[in-house]
Amino acid sequence: QVQLVESGGGLVQAGGSLRLSCAASGPTFRIYAMGWFRQSPGKEREFVAAISWSGGSTAYADSVKGRFTISRDNAKSAVHLQMNNLEPEDTAVYYCAQRSWGTGFGTTEAAYDYWGQGTQVTVSS
Repeated sequence: QVQLVESGGGLVQAGGSLRLSCAASGPTFRIYAMGWFRQSPGKEREFVAAISWSGGSTAYADSVKGRFTISRDNAKSAVHLQMNNLEPEDTAVYYCAQRSWGTGFGTTEAAYDYWGQGTQVTVSS
């Protein structure tokens, strides 16, 4: 059974940084891609970043490109999202997600089968 637990959210001023972490349990972490999504009040959940099983390939939403960095540590079954130069528009609940099929990574919710409970990120102006 796969379980994902996010941590690292909080309140930060615009221009600040946060590092989100996602701890995964289960035997399949190191062979599937992982992703980060976010959802703001009144909006649909949206793709933020994804990383391949090896960590060799990554993808980012245009809105976070150049500010966010996704990484993973397969030895520790963890994936991280380093968020720099945060903006008020980044305020959302952030979710990590894991695929359970396929060899690539996806940028849509449908590509992922397991989800964490989310961690709140609030950026004040």
